[in-house]
Amino acid sequence: MSRDSRYLESVLHHDIPLTREMGLKVLAWHEQQLSLHLPLEPNVNHKSTMFGGSLYCGAVLAGWGWLHLRLKEEGIDDGHIVIQEGQISYPLPVTDDATAICPPPEAAVWKKFLAMYQRYGRARLTLNTRIVNAGSDENAVTFSGQYVLHR
Repeated sequence: MSRDSRYLESVLHHDIPLTREMGLKVLAWHEQQLSLHLPLEPNVNHKSTMFGGSLYCGAVLAGWGWLHLRLKEEGIDDGHIVIQEGQISYPLPVTDDATAICPPPEAAVWKKFLAMYQRYGRARLTLNTRIVNAGSDENAVTFSGQYVLHR
């Protein structure tokens, strides 16, 4: 596990205690893509699949964590990240442990976001996360979240 991954996991477990109860782990921060591990057992529902609320949390946290690490890389540590809006779809059941993946937005979108924040002290960024079953690359969950960074 990289230093950035360990750092983010400690931030999540400290600042958002629910992540400890969920068993959430940071798998990787590589080439500006964040991957989180969501175990089935603490997030199981009555159908022996992963609870939709846990999947929503995992998707939101993948975007939140992505933004947290990218801002750290940019040397920006004076902002607060909040989720403003989220849209989720559950095309497949999650029947095992899962991985939440948040890739980077387009470079131009990121540059505009940074410029807005530096100018106004507030900016909005849409991040798209997907969740897959362990051993699969098929989307079990797709999520689009609008995050706000403000001073």
